[in-house]
Amino acid sequence: MSHSPLPSTSSPQLSIGVADLGKKFNRDWIFRKLTHTFKGGEIYAVTGPNGSGKSTLLQVLWGQMPPSTGTLTYDISSTNVPAESIFRHVAIATPYLDLIEEFTLREQLRFHFSLRPSRYAWSENEMLERMYLTHARDKYISNFSSGMRQRVKLALAFFSEASILFLDEPGTNLDQQAFDWYLEQLKAVPAHCLVFIASNQPAEYPANAQKIDIMRYK
Repeated sequence: MSHSPLPSTSSPQLSIGVADLGKKFNRDWIFRKLTHTFKGGEIYAVTGPNGSGKSTLLQVLWGQMPPSTGTLTYDISSTNVPAESIFRHVAIATPYLDLIEEFTLREQLRFHFSLRPSRYAWSENEMLERMYLTHARDKYISNFSSGMRQRVKLALAFFSEASILFLDEPGTNLDQQAFDWYLEQLKAVPAHCLVFIASNQPAEYPANAQKIDIMRYK
């Protein structure tokens, strides 16, 4: 299937600075003493075995979960962004993110993009074509396979206007064709974006991604 070229998108780079960042539950540290500046235009692979805390780190970084120690700051062109406003700049795709079961795919797209601006000037039909899900446009999400659901979650994140993209285990439930589609979407992310990929599968992130091994921060 051929598509028109992606429209160019240009936005200021957004960075995340963390100093002595840590999170614990009860007495158990999930991670601690993490100090780093995550810069726009870079891809960071958060690595570690299952259950090591990769998802927790991402949730702290995007502001869903407060840290137990340390500081977390967001900046656009050296101007501070209040933590309560960061959600406007973030797009997220995770296996545990819920879609609305009672919606058809069309309704899910309309609802999502009524709340979030689209990165591209695409029509609903073109979005469906680029997801390779035109055949399922009037199908209820409740009847989608796990792989189709994951593709929808990824598409909503990739197609949303955002300076920071969080992808947690993005290849979950994808067959090879859908995984190749995911890699194509990742390559198309605008160069100014800050991208986090939590994964223990090297195929899910580029070879040149900067690696954050969460096991170093136990």
